[in-house]
Order: sequence, then C-alpha cells, then structure tokens
Amino acid sequence: MKLMKEKTKESFKELKEKLGLKNVMQAPKIEKVVIGSGVGSLKDKKKLEIIVDRLAKITGQKPITRGAKKSIATFKTREGDIVGVQVTLRGEKMWSFLDRLFNIALPRTKDFRGISPDAVDQMGNYTLSVKEHTVFPETADEDLKDVFGFAATIVTNVKSRDVALEFFKSLNFPFKKNTEKNSRK
Repeated sequence: MKLMKEKTKESFKELKEKLGLKNVMQAPKIEKVVIGSGVGSLKDKKKLEIIVDRLAKITGQKPITRGAKKSIATFKTREGDIVGVQVTLRGEKMWSFLDRLFNIALPRTKDFRGISPDAVDQMGNYTLSVKEHTVFPETADEDLKDVFGFAATIVTNVKSRDVALEFFKSLNFPFKKNTEKNSRK
C-alpha cells in the first residue's frame, strides 16, 4: 500500500503525457486540507468540548472555533456566537490524515461504494463529507450519542475541474464506477 505522498510524487509521470506537462513544477499538488464541522446552536457547552476533542484526536491538531459573522434572529444567533469549528492541515499531518481517510475510514463506512466525482468544484478542489466521525479508529468510544459529521475540503493548486479530476484519478481516489442508471434502448 503506497502512501498518498508517494502517489503524488509518482502522479507526474502519469499526468505528463495526458496534460502536456513539461516541468515537475507544473505538476498538480495538494496544498492543504480544511476540515470543518458545524456545531449548531450551543446550549450545552459540553457538546462543543466533545467536538473539539474528537476533531483534535482525528486530525492531530487542535481546531479553532468560528463565530457567526452576523446576527440572525430566526436562528437565535448573535454575532460572535460559536457556530462551528475548523482545522487546516498542511505537511505531514495532512498526508497522515489523507492516508487514514482513504485507507481506513472510508472503507469502514456503511455501504461504501466510492466517492462522487461530482464534488470537484470549478477551482479544482474536492469537498468530501463524512457523516459520522466514528469511522476513524481514534474515536472508538463506547458513548455513541454524540455522533457528528464534518466536511473535508482538499485544496489543490489546479485551476480547472478536468485537470483536478485527472489528478485525483492518478492518486487512486476511490471514485464511484460509472454505471448507467437509466439505460434505455
């Protein structure tokens, strides 16, 4: 099993002919991974502590809290109220998180058939949602009442969707197989 960092280095050879790259510096790279989770309206401060603690265990880095940018009366939030937590991973922590995500956590999810290639945006970034944080082995707790989900955005230096898709395929992202749902003759 090759690590994600090694796959990234080897992907240049594969993408060189497909994309017409001439220099290694032109190769697509993963710059950072941003992980965010909403905490909703917090009447219970323990829930925030649990989310911060478990995201810290998963990522190896303490998350920062994010406040509301403006007050919204219908949601009973005021400007500055904590509405989410966020972690930005770079370097070795990023590679470690990506390896655990694709090799351990995603295969542990129920009925996993692959990730959708439609989640690649026009700027070449991929956003993946994890519905339950308990798929990571670091959070194997007996107390399963505080299950939360989070979104992980893989930020690349690529500026187009097509190039990003080729890059992610060269890294062996577990994309869903193309199956014709509506095959009419």
